Order: sequence, then C-alpha cells, then structure tokens
Amino acid sequence: MAVMGAPRTFSEEGRQAPHAVLTAYYRTPEEKRRFVGTIFDSSAPDYDRIERLLGLGSGGWYRRGALQRAGLAPGMRVLDVAVGTGLVACEAKRIVGPAGLVIGIDPSLGMMAAADGLAGVPLVQGRAEALPFADASFDFVSLGFALRHVDDVATTFREFRRVLRPGGQLVMLEITRPRSRAGRALLAFYMRGLVPLVSRALARRRETERLFRYYWDTIEACVPPATVLDALAAHGFSDPQRKVQLGIFSEYRATA
Repeated sequence: MAVMGAPRTFSEEGRQAPHAVLTAYYRTPEEKRRFVGTIFDSSAPDYDRIERLLGLGSGGWYRRGALQRAGLAPGMRVLDVAVGTGLVACEAKRIVGPAGLVIGIDPSLGMMAAADGLAGVPLVQGRAEALPFADASFDFVSLGFALRHVDDVATTFREFRRVLRPGGQLVMLEITRPRSRAGRALLAFYMRGLVPLVSRALARRRETERLFRYYWDTIEACVPPATVLDALAAHGFSDPQRKVQLGIFSEYRATA
C-alpha cells in the first residue's frame, strides 16, 4: 500500500520519482528496480490472459486509437518503451505498416519472451533511463502504462527527447485516478478487490496476484497529471497535453 502522508511530488533522494516510496514492496530505488524486474519476470506467462480479461476496455482497439490520435502514421520509425508482452507495439506495427519500423525495449526478459504477434519487431533489453539508441533515431516514442514503474522521470523524459527527431511525437498511456470521489472508490474496488481476486483464480504463477495489487498501489500514489505535464515541458518537450478517455485513461502527448 502507499505510504500514508507521503508527499505527492517527484522528489525522492535527488530523483524525480513517479510516486512516493511504497514500503510494502521496497524501500530504495535500487530495491524498486529489483522488485519490479522480478515481479514482471515471474508474472509474464499470466500477464496477457489476465490483462485482456480485466483491462478496463484498454484492449487493442483502445491502444490503436490512442496511437493514431497521437499522430502515428504509416512509414514511421517507432520506439515502444516498456514493450512488455507487446500489446502497444503490436498495434503500432499494424499502423506503420511494412514501410515503417517498430522497436521494443524493456528491462524484463520474461515479459518480452511472452510477447506474441511481434514478428519483425526487434526487442532489446534496456531501461527507459538509458536508451541504447542514437540521437534523433525515431519519429515516435510510446510508453504504455509504465510511467509508474520508471526510477527517474527526469532522466526518462530527457532520453525520450534525445532519441526523437525534431518534431517527433511522444505518447504515454496511463491509468489515473478519477477526479470524483465515487469514481475513485469504484476504481479502487475494481483494482484492489476484483482484479486480484480474478488473477488469484486464473494465474499460474504466485506473484501474478501481487503484481496486480502493486498496479493499484502505484496508480493511487502516482503524482497528479499536472505534474507530469510540467515535467515534460521542463525537459524539452513542447505543447504537452493530456487527453482523458472513459474518465481514467490518460493520454499524455508532446512534441520533441
């Protein structure tokens, strides 16, 4: 669970963290990195099956629409950061077509090994804070539901800006807490109660239930959208925007 009374800011031991330390899972940035890597590797064989069942409507149709709304078009070069099992990259590949290129990067070898439908998409092990690509290599960078899992938002945004060509587009998809009290209560019930219950019943791996509990705790603790937009502007992006779909899906967009 989130630390009670923890400030909802980016400050964490000199880093710009996406949320306060969650002491139920880790206590330092290094422990967080190990925890996140281990839990995603362990849960990878279950991830797609449970995510598709409990994805709150965030299936392929939503991801594809979000990419198109952010300006992804045929022929573009795309970097999908935190590619995971490829749910965003698969839709990006369909949009850019044979004339384009999609590359996925993720720290979890387990998640990438579980990826399906990504023939022709190179997969690279690596972290958002240290992208192993040259400057201005891509037309488009995507980050699907993973901002909450990075160590350092400032370094991540600088890396996104660096690998994008001038005028290139960034889109980050996130689940954010609804503004209304009733909406927050409903989402909390779903994410904290129903999702772990279903994952416990369907999962083949013990850690899968804990992963989905961690998901909710990071959503609940994450900094407000205005802080994300300010950080994008502070690290070289122009015209940062947030569009909201279905009350909870935030689409952060910005231009390099």
